Amino acid sequence: MQSITRRAAAQLAIVASATATTLLLPGVAAADHDDSAPCGYSADACIDLSENRSWLMSGGDVTYGPVPITHGKPGYETPPGVFTVSFKDKDHVSSIYDAPMPYSVFFNGGIAFHQGSLQRQSHGCIHLAPEAARTYFYELEPSDVVEVVP
Repeated sequence: MQSITRRAAAQLAIVASATATTLLLPGVAAADHDDSAPCGYSADACIDLSENRSWLMSGGDVTYGPVPITHGKPGYETPPGVFTVSFKDKDHVSSIYDAPMPYSVFFNGGIAFHQGSLQRQSHGCIHLAPEAARTYFYELEPSDVVEVVP
């Protein structure tokens, strides 16, 4: 690890996730960490479908996460690609499945991040634990970029 000066130590950012705490050290690239996100510089949110993890990002740096996710089950797969947040709804109820979707952040038509089971796959949405769902809801805004990698 790089030596840390008093000034740098004062600038440490502690980012809490639902399952862990990550220290972001100034001057240390995210790629130096095992929990680096596989998304590009422009992503504000990153989803890794094969690893069932997601992150919030800014300028290519991880600001929150990784957090565990579940995603679309067979026949309802979450598509990979680059999307933008279209709208948010704290108390959304699915008109298709008549199911609550708390803290929804929509980024690909009817696909959204939202609070949901981490034990069951979804109909395409990204399920998050309650704390993570709240964080994504309050941190992401319409027009933010969401990158989904296979």
